[in-house]
Amino acid sequence: MFEAKTNLSRYVASVADHQEPYIVITRSGKPVAKIVPFTDEETNRIGLAEGKLPSLSSLEDFNSIVTEDEFTGGGIL
Repeated sequence: MFEAKTNLSRYVASVADHQEPYIVITRSGKPVAKIVPFTDEETNRIGLAEGKLPSLSSLEDFNSIVTEDEFTGGGIL
């Protein structure tokens, strides 16, 4: 922990500059924390399901689905 406190700025810079993917901080030889680069989770969520859902050209197409098999493609929910 003392080393982490002493070198925190250097560790953060190393992760932020992508010199290291992450840094693990230990206490008595056991991992207790990980320094990772910040990612804005909101921007990563956009397009999360892109290409994984059936394409419907309009709300009318969606409303025209009359059976569970048509909705799920014959699969089990």
